Amino acid sequence: MHPARRLWTALEPLHGVVYFAPGVRDAGIKIGMRGFWMTYFAFRAAPLGPVGAGAVVAMFAGFEPGMVFKALPDAWARADTTTCLAARSEVSVAALREAGVDETACAEAVDLLRPVAGSADPTGRPLYAANASLPMPEDPVAALWQLATTMREHRGDGHVDALVSQGVTGLEALVLQVGAGKFPAELMRSVRGWSVEDWDVAAGALRSRGMLERDGRLSRWGREFLDAVEERTDERAWTGGLSTLGEDGVEKVIATLRPAVTSVWRSGMLPEVNPTGLPPGRVG
Repeated sequence: MHPARRLWTALEPLHGVVYFAPGVRDAGIKIGMRGFWMTYFAFRAAPLGPVGAGAVVAMFAGFEPGMVFKALPDAWARADTTTCLAARSEVSVAALREAGVDETACAEAVDLLRPVAGSADPTGRPLYAANASLPMPEDPVAALWQLATTMREHRGDGHVDALVSQGVTGLEALVLQVGAGKFPAELMRSVRGWSVEDWDVAAGALRSRGMLERDGRLSRWGREFLDAVEERTDERAWTGGLSTLGEDGVEKVIATLRPAVTSVWRSGMLPEVNPTGLPPGRVG
């Protein structure tokens, strides 16, 4: 496995508590959000400032636009971005501590990751750049969560670019992942807001390109294509910043964080089947 992807398996679970921890919805409602999805869009978009829905549709990739427009810009009239940033950090740090992460290990990982996150290439990576510009918390657990978030958005921005460069839309990317057997179609339609009709149109377009079989599974070409996109994502994450950490540095970060990530998985916060595509329980 590419070192960039190995590092992702260690950082994504730590970042992911901001979506799956039991207190996330309540944390949003406490500051004025209407529910989970408004909280999700406000928390994740907050580093960008009070951005509109159109920009978030473009950057997040894969969400049905109407779903985003229901949350933004209304969220910014309910809580400013500074409040959202504080709330997302607070609930994420509380979840990590509840899972039993070790502060000393967090501090060691922060020392390794901070120079990389601060110097990675921001070109074409708006979510990374916005997160990288945030002040670094003094609390080592909060700092680790922020760094994990910054680096996962760096990878995510590069992944979107890899898809777009190959003429694949956000919705089509979801259909391909379902075709690969990573998620149930109903789950992805539900959490990304797409209708059956929209989904079928995207599937038809992919079939016309030879990527899907009639039963919705990936064709041989579709699997080769998806593998190539993931490989390109790894390479762009590496050349765009992670190479300064080096393979030895990646292994050191993974070893340092393995107990924390294992604790998060064992806590049950992260569902085994989840929209992020995390391999359940895997670290490195």
